Amino acid sequence: MNGRTSPAALLPDAQPASLVLRLTPPGALPFVQLARWDRPIGWELLLAPCWQSAALAGLAAQRGPDLWHLALFFIGAVAMRGAGCTYNDILDRKLDAGVERTRGRPLPSGRIGVKAAVVFLVAQSLVGLAVLLCFNWFSIRLGFASLVVVAIYPMMKRVTSWPQAVLGLAFSWGALMGWAGAFGALAWPAIALYASAFCWTVGYDTVYAQQDARDDAIVGIKSTARLFGSQARLGVAVFYALAAALAQAALLGVGAGPIAEAGWVGYSLHLAWQVARIDGASPSTALRLFRSNRDAGLILFGGLALNGWIAQALG
Repeated sequence: MNGRTSPAALLPDAQPASLVLRLTPPGALPFVQLARWDRPIGWELLLAPCWQSAALAGLAAQRGPDLWHLALFFIGAVAMRGAGCTYNDILDRKLDAGVERTRGRPLPSGRIGVKAAVVFLVAQSLVGLAVLLCFNWFSIRLGFASLVVVAIYPMMKRVTSWPQAVLGLAFSWGALMGWAGAFGALAWPAIALYASAFCWTVGYDTVYAQQDARDDAIVGIKSTARLFGSQARLGVAVFYALAAALAQAALLGVGAGPIAEAGWVGYSLHLAWQVARIDGASPSTALRLFRSNRDAGLILFGGLALNGWIAQALG
């Protein structure tokens, strides 16, 4: 932890030993926390469907994923995840003040003002726009369409027990973008991957929401963790099983070989491992399981990408 950073400024689910926190000057810490740069799991999970889709598109063309596209998706995921979190925190600052895990965030704690947060939101959005403009016109239009879902997501926890489903619609959008970036159109394997990523997101965000179920009930925040209650393990298992089945459909749609299938097996086993540990999980365990989805996403991507690169080398 940065020696000049007050422990009180650290949030409960932050990683005090992270390089980002050690290098962040105290004055910039509220902005880093608004964008969640000290907690990379958010942009890692946003990036996973983008990379998987780029690799799926590459495999369909018997080659590896476009490296330039992978780099653009990385920059875009970091920028837009940060912008999304900033937007969410601006809207939720009063609700966050009533939840133990979130009351120390920059806005509810008063460490940053709303005007500064809005300026920061605009700056991050402009980075995301610059990335989007590097793609073809179909991808640009598709990217703008995602903003509708992103805009309504923060309000959903107030009106429905399925805010995780709305998050799934937004966070899975990259599963369409990778394919669109390669072909300038969509096809059913990309749509199957999008549906798979949607189910995966609902599952892992239900695990995440288990941390706050008690406080959420007090302040009136709705979630699938509260909806499923004692059946949370079954609910997550159903969505993870659907995620695996739909991912398999996407693989079959591009004629994936044994290497991609091995990645799918590893991905599926990882999801099963999580389900086996959900019941009775403490908040710290739930957070650990949630974060482990970074590895699940990389396993599936790795199988697809390696299969494509080998096919390209042999072709």
